[in-house]
Amino acid sequence: MKPPASEIPELPKATSDSVFRVLREMPPLKRIRLVQLGIPAPWFGQLSKRMAMPKDRLYRTIGVSKATMTRKIDKGQRLTLGEGERVLGIAMLLGQVETMLTESGGPGGFDAAGWMARWLDRPLPALGGKRPGELVDTADGRALVSDLLARMQSGAYV
Repeated sequence: MKPPASEIPELPKATSDSVFRVLREMPPLKRIRLVQLGIPAPWFGQLSKRMAMPKDRLYRTIGVSKATMTRKIDKGQRLTLGEGERVLGIAMLLGQVETMLTESGGPGGFDAAGWMARWLDRPLPALGGKRPGELVDTADGRALVSDLLARMQSGAYV
């Protein structure tokens, strides 16, 4: 049974400038409800476009099936709990980068989403030579990557 429209939290458009920061600042219970009700699959396509990251690469990065996601996007379906958590997890990491830039007085016009897409593919000594993108398909991996981003901002990057 589909929940009433009043119960479905508004998912910001992935094309808006502050979408990732908005998601990160959203109350946790609201984000949980978004994932439980199913994030619309077309939002994944918007995320891929915003990051200038090919969908195939983003599929691999977050560990979702290309065939399943393509079908869901084409039919305008919603993501499963696991798929939604991983997609929202990447958006939250992007929100963290956007927040870091704002708090640090970063350069205006900096493409946080594009930077993140490239950074996910770089092997990092702080991760034992692993790429952040190898870890973000799990909650623990996303937490590790988030911690690394926070250490980079504070200057405690090791």
